[in-house]
Amino acid sequence: MATKSEENNESNKNLEALLQWAAEMGISDSPTCPSSSSSCLGRSLFVSTFPNAGGRGLAAARDLKKGELVLRVPREALLTSDGVMKDEKIACCVKRHPYLSNTQILTVCLLAEVGKGRGSRWYPYLVELPRCYHTLANFLRFETQALQVEEAIWVSEKAVLTSKLDWEIATVVMRELDLKSQLLTLRSWLWASATITSRTLHIPWDEAGCLCPVGDLFNYAAPDEEIYSEDDTSLKCNGTMEQPDAELLECYSQRLTDGGYEDDTASYCFYARENYEKGKQVLLSYGTYTNLELLEHYGFILDVNPNEKAFIRLDIDSQKFSSWPKEFLYIHPDGSPSFALLCTLRLWATPAKLRRSVGHRAYSGSLLSAENELFIMKWLANHCQNILGQLPTTLENDELLVVIIDKMLDYSSYQKCIDLLSSDRELNKFFQNYGLLKEGTADYSLSPKVKKSLERWRLTVQWRCNHKKILVNCVSYCNSVVDRVSSDRDFSKRMGYI
Repeated sequence: MATKSEENNESNKNLEALLQWAAEMGISDSPTCPSSSSSCLGRSLFVSTFPNAGGRGLAAARDLKKGELVLRVPREALLTSDGVMKDEKIACCVKRHPYLSNTQILTVCLLAEVGKGRGSRWYPYLVELPRCYHTLANFLRFETQALQVEEAIWVSEKAVLTSKLDWEIATVVMRELDLKSQLLTLRSWLWASATITSRTLHIPWDEAGCLCPVGDLFNYAAPDEEIYSEDDTSLKCNGTMEQPDAELLECYSQRLTDGGYEDDTASYCFYARENYEKGKQVLLSYGTYTNLELLEHYGFILDVNPNEKAFIRLDIDSQKFSSWPKEFLYIHPDGSPSFALLCTLRLWATPAKLRRSVGHRAYSGSLLSAENELFIMKWLANHCQNILGQLPTTLENDELLVVIIDKMLDYSSYQKCIDLLSSDRELNKFFQNYGLLKEGTADYSLSPKVKKSLERWRLTVQWRCNHKKILVNCVSYCNSVVDRVSSDRDFSKRMGYI
């Protein structure tokens, strides 16, 4: 087994080969001209490591201004379905199976290129791709169940099932291509599928997107604002959501886009999303995602995500009280209810005979009455408390478990991990699943399989920690509103206003 030092040396050599190949393909970070050196980077960007912010990424090689072109990747360098299918054998096989989706086709194309080894024109790029991913489709049952929240478990199970069905359908095509046996396995399909899910960028001619060498080294930055939401008053009309016009959507799109494919240069171009000082990490916004969506598609989550939401079941027929779909009924990270949730609850707590007369006030975001507001805030706080009480573990337990998992990942032997065992049932279950409690295992090193499962398990615990924090914040938010409204009402009574 290679040492850590040997692995790092090999990784550095592969990275140098990638950057040299990229320069030969015309990829350049020069704002004015293609690269003429042995590396495509060095004028605007350089590769660096950010341990607490995404790992390996791209940093500013000089001071960069917002909107400045920082990287250009020609179309010929992009790994796309049409580019791979210039190989007639691949093209013929794919065309014989018109039922394949665009994403399935790109996945097959990626595996076909991997199968060519050094014969692939993208070989220096392919060898630099991650060897594994932590997207939801790769989660085992224990890791999925550790999400605890029913809706999140359902999303994970669906991702696993969808990937398996896609693989079963595409296997026929891959066999016709005579791919190597190891590339026909579900494990290889999950790797290729996760590569595409987590690394592709939008292109106008293929909804599956493209793999963009060097361009996919940018780490993610969450947008400060959503494209649009039900809270946007410009999109509301008499309690219904109007269809935003093309000009408005274009405005939002420009606000969130850090790059795109440009026909005039036949290149994928990336621009600085803000001013960057030399040495600072240059980030790319993929769009607005909740943490569960980030985990599903990209295999990571953010501790601070302005687009995070806690969706809750109301146990009421919300459609009777508002026109918003259920996905608009959620709680913000600070604990405040979304506009749609607040409006729905205000109308629900209003006597049926009065709803029509006060509906316009509710849809405008106005408080209907002190009694109405007190009722819904007390109800929502109690509802969140009940949800927290029904979950198997508390927020405090989960925060401690994250610390324990981090220690396990730092340890090199089973024995040190076993020493962490306590009365925590979930921790014991993990040890049992991997046979860590058997005699004779104490002196063994943690296997890569166990470490990867630990990493995925940590992500699930981290996700549910963030979810529970939102619910806890909501309880605090509701209680503060109750105190304020009660105080204002008491003051008004004393003054004779009511």
